[in-house]
Amino acid sequence: MFERCIYFNTHALTRKLNALWDEGFARFDLTPSQGYLLRLVLAQPGLTQQSLSRELQLNKSTVTRFVNQLEKKSLLKRVSSDGDQRENMIVPSDMSLKIQEELEALGDSLYHTMCEKLGKQNLKSFVKTARKLSEQL
Repeated sequence: MFERCIYFNTHALTRKLNALWDEGFARFDLTPSQGYLLRLVLAQPGLTQQSLSRELQLNKSTVTRFVNQLEKKSLLKRVSSDGDQRENMIVPSDMSLKIQEELEALGDSLYHTMCEKLGKQNLKSFVKTARKLSEQL
């Protein structure tokens, strides 16, 4: 019945992926979205919330909420920007630096799991196509 429906099929896939990612990030008491935001800040300390929003393709209000939650968990800090006092830079805390390797290992583990289940070439092709389709919409 839903052979032609991109909405149904992508959401069915998303539910299955969410279960795997939720399980992986649970040991850090993070949602996958929080985990990816944290990984981005660890990789590029000093990004603004606007930059995070653009990179993660999330609304600025969603990023603000995630930063607030991660700040309460002592995983991120806001520091004033030298150029514009109204804009804060988001930087990792010492606590997040301690779990950085484990977060990266989780990312690698999830990637390898998908390669095993879907095949590396299928995964690569799907991600490339999904990114292209997202840009077109």
